[in-house]
Amino acid sequence: MSLMSLTAVELGKKIKAKEVTVAEAAKAALAAVKAKEEKVNGFITVLDEESVMKRAQEVQKQIDDGTLTGPLAGVPVAVKDNICTKDVLTTCASKILYNFKPTYTAEAVVNLEKAGMVVIGKTNMDEFAMGSTTETSAFGETKNPWNPEHVPGGSSGGSCAAVAAEEVPCALGSDTGGSIRQPSSFCGVTGIKPTYGTVSRYGLIAYGSSLDQIGPVAKDVTDCAALLEVIASYDSKDSTSVKREDLNFTEALVDDVKRLKIGIPRDYFGEGLNEEVKEAILGAAKALEAKGAILEEFDLGLVKYAIPAYYVIACAEASSNLARFDGVKYGYRTAEYDGLHNMYKKSRSEGFGSEVKRRIMLGSFVLSSGYYDAYYLKALRVKSLIKKAFDEAFEKYDVILGPAAPTTAPKLGESLSDPISMYLGDIYTISVNLAGLPGISLPCGKDSAGLPIGLQLLGDCFQEKKILRAAYSYEQTRAYEHAPAAWEKAACCGSEKGVEQK
Repeated sequence: MSLMSLTAVELGKKIKAKEVTVAEAAKAALAAVKAKEEKVNGFITVLDEESVMKRAQEVQKQIDDGTLTGPLAGVPVAVKDNICTKDVLTTCASKILYNFKPTYTAEAVVNLEKAGMVVIGKTNMDEFAMGSTTETSAFGETKNPWNPEHVPGGSSGGSCAAVAAEEVPCALGSDTGGSIRQPSSFCGVTGIKPTYGTVSRYGLIAYGSSLDQIGPVAKDVTDCAALLEVIASYDSKDSTSVKREDLNFTEALVDDVKRLKIGIPRDYFGEGLNEEVKEAILGAAKALEAKGAILEEFDLGLVKYAIPAYYVIACAEASSNLARFDGVKYGYRTAEYDGLHNMYKKSRSEGFGSEVKRRIMLGSFVLSSGYYDAYYLKALRVKSLIKKAFDEAFEKYDVILGPAAPTTAPKLGESLSDPISMYLGDIYTISVNLAGLPGISLPCGKDSAGLPIGLQLLGDCFQEKKILRAAYSYEQTRAYEHAPAAWEKAACCGSEKGVEQK
């Protein structure tokens, strides 16, 4: 068995027991990336072996002298390419940042390094995290390791595909409207979107600042809890960062859901939900009930308003956040232009992809004079009502259970031809971001085509431990399924496209 087939915690234990060196683990990750990238395209940038081995040796020395004692010390990890890494290409999968190397490292990545983890590279994504399929990347689409004819989901599709393909044991993603949970569902891995403010956004290149949150992607709940423990911290550099006293998430990994009250929203099981997905989710609910959980259906309400409210708010914030990419200070600048304003227009027109342009234009429209009150302010009021609806639900229930996505992974090309349909695919995830809540997606079955189905568990603000306990308890009822290896045979030495050797 490859070292990359182990979970992150399992690999960390082997490193601590001196059964495996940090260098051996890092080499195994680089070899897996080299062998599989031609088929997966999960990475935009892979660090060169020399720098990775130097980092591995430093970590090994700290493990040997007792400085590093955490469960993930020495474990390879990947980072989504909208999270800044000093002197390493950070593109947001966009032509407009094709040559951008930050002068600082994001706080979440600093925390990874403090824990002794070894960053292998930067993962592919939808351009500026705008999309649900990882097809809008300027560096080519990422493929789903379960079936390369299908999308991995998005926007953290590169991170989820890299974990599912066993190129790395774990990765960081970002979640603005389901961008960790939906691709985790499509790729058969586990991903957590923490409570807003739990993980510092310093160094995360913004899409929708009031919605964005960094979170972990891994094979199982244990790895996600351990990785969340590493990256969660208060950060004075982030004005939305929250001081939390208890960040010991791994203590919630207990196989006990007796008397845990689980609410199942009727709104989530109506029209539009694939029948096979519905059966798998309700089957997972029954498995938790058999372990002693109390299930109850209820009406959440306001679900139909979540998508319009989300896209108004997210696009409004995006139009403001992306105004800085103008070809002046960094990134892409058009070759020929006539004057400053022409340079702005041509640089942005040539540098941004069509989906990003669509969302900038929508955001600019809803913020414009005469439409601000009608759209943006109304969307903010709906956001408050959605939060209130969840507050009322969590007065009765410990956890809310539902699907992560209405279908399994669609085929490549299907979603881009119908953007509205793609937006509607976020129906079960975006409310969580609007309300700032924590949510986890984990595998709960497969459809008739062999594609993974994801179960989503939601908790009240700062109640990650409740969803981790429920997720861990359910996870004990089924073994982790590795993505089929047949597609790997066609992979040879890896593709050079979109990969910069640092």
